[in-house]
Amino acid sequence: MFTGLIEDTGRVASFHRRGEAGVLTVETALPTTDIAIGDSVAVNGACLTVTGRSVRTLTFDVSPESISRTLIGKLGSGNRVNLERALRLGDRLGGHIVSGHVDCVGQLIRSESSAGNHQLQFTLPPEHARYLVEKGSVTIDGISLTVNAVSQNGFSVNIIPHTYANTTLEQLRVGDNANIETDIIGKYVERLTSPWKSGGGLSMKTLAENGFI
Repeated sequence: MFTGLIEDTGRVASFHRRGEAGVLTVETALPTTDIAIGDSVAVNGACLTVTGRSVRTLTFDVSPESISRTLIGKLGSGNRVNLERALRLGDRLGGHIVSGHVDCVGQLIRSESSAGNHQLQFTLPPEHARYLVEKGSVTIDGISLTVNAVSQNGFSVNIIPHTYANTTLEQLRVGDNANIETDIIGKYVERLTSPWKSGGGLSMKTLAENGFI
C-alpha cells in the first residue's frame, strides 16, 4: 500500500522489452541501501517489485499485465517518473490509501493556471469514472489528489505549486496520457452490494437483514 505522496522524481536509465514483459531501471535519489530486493515501489503509480539495485539505481521486472494496463511500457531513457516506497505501519497517511494497481489510462484534455495553481481536466472510460466522487481522492501517475468535479467520463483536479514543481505533472501537456487509480473503497462497496442489484436493489430492510445496520 502507498499514500500517493511522491518521495522522488527519478529518471529512467533503461527499459528493455522481454517479449510481452520488460525490465525497468530507474535512477533515484532514494536511499537504495534501505530498499531490499523484493520491496515494493510505486513507479508512476504502478506497484513494482525491486529485483536489483545499485548505489543510485533500482531495477524492476515489469509484467505483461503492468505493460497492458499502464504507461510503464512506453517509458524511455531520460523520462522522469514519480517514485514512492511502500507505506509502513505507523507512518502518517498524508494522502489516501493507494494500492498501486492502476485502473486505466486517462487523457489530459484541459490545463489552465491561476495564481500559481493549475487546474487539470482528464477523461477516462465511464466504467472507471463511476468510482470518482467530488472531493474524493484519485491517483494520477502515483500522486494523491482531491477531485474537484466529476462527469460521466472524466474529472478535474487542482494542483498547488509545490505538487506541480515536485512531480511529473509539470511535464504533462494537453493530449498526454497518465496512469489513473480510482478510490479503492468504491470498488469494494460495489462488489459487496452486487448480489442485491438483481433483486430490486438495496433497502433499509435488506441492510438490516445482512448486518449492515
